[in-house]
Amino acid sequence: MTHSTSITMRPWGDVQLYTLRNESGMQIDISDLGATLVSWRAPDRDGHFADVLLSHDAPDDYLNSTAFMGAIVGRWANRIRDGRFVIDGVAYQVERNEGANHLHGGSAGFHRQMWQARIDGAALILSLHPDAGAAGFPGNLDVSVRYALDAHGTLSIDYEARTDAPTALNLTNHAYFNLSGSVAPEADIRDHEITIASDAYFAIDAGSIPIAREDVAGTAFDWRQPQSIRARLDESNEQVKLAGGFDHCYVLHDGKSQDLRDAATAYDASSGRELLVATDARGLQFYTGNHLEGEAARGGARYRKHAGLCLEAGGFPDGINMDGPARSDAVLRPGESFRQRTRYTLRVR
Repeated sequence: MTHSTSITMRPWGDVQLYTLRNESGMQIDISDLGATLVSWRAPDRDGHFADVLLSHDAPDDYLNSTAFMGAIVGRWANRIRDGRFVIDGVAYQVERNEGANHLHGGSAGFHRQMWQARIDGAALILSLHPDAGAAGFPGNLDVSVRYALDAHGTLSIDYEARTDAPTALNLTNHAYFNLSGSVAPEADIRDHEITIASDAYFAIDAGSIPIAREDVAGTAFDWRQPQSIRARLDESNEQVKLAGGFDHCYVLHDGKSQDLRDAATAYDASSGRELLVATDARGLQFYTGNHLEGEAARGGARYRKHAGLCLEAGGFPDGINMDGPARSDAVLRPGESFRQRTRYTLRVR
């Protein structure tokens, strides 16, 4: 059986780099360190290829970074207030690695773990088996992430997980995109246009914990029609000032969805590259790289603030402490399977 996508492997320092190539020449590099998206080379409107992902030079840079660049983050993506939650009457205290709060699985989260990789036809499957007690979370966990690139420029990310005890779980990929493909030190994403198919977002406190669900209408958070990031970053909005840009979760649906739906689009007019995001996840975190200043970039350079943007599909921040379906979805129990799907499609127009 032949596939339109090939996968090859090569050493990258002490870890491995897997390269997915489709018949159009698009190429994605993925490391078994953190199940990390390291590179995505894609054409612009003139057919010139460039990398649209922010990345570091070497594996050690990923281990030393606090940017979670391109990695799968867990066991809990985003934040948990005070690192505390209760499941079935039992209180848990997990690592507080961002001030008083827990962030992205802790200092030794999934992003700093070596995943087991195997090639399955045209897909790369990476697996991880964190033990009960890691970062304070209950339950031994079996997690797998399946990456596949098709002929049309769609990267599929399929998550699956099981546990032997009730645990909190929220997974996402933390890729930073800059669709211009520029590696210049001054490159940023201010001139990208964003569309997000959401009527509501979560306002946050100073610790980036959700405090209220707000309607986007009439605010700087209304991306239902394409809008320039630059104009919104420069607006006088207290929530934007609080985060140093955008770092807010948008509500995609309130039910337990099993259907992929179009969630967001990013477009760079200078290159013609367009990124489409579809997912069955409950929420979408839109982050404008507010804390990238000084992070290690390629070639020994340093990134600047707003050098890249993230569109992270997953559960709601602090969802384990919310009421209703958001909380029930945040708890994985024995005998259940966690499944989540996200599709990133790159094309030109």
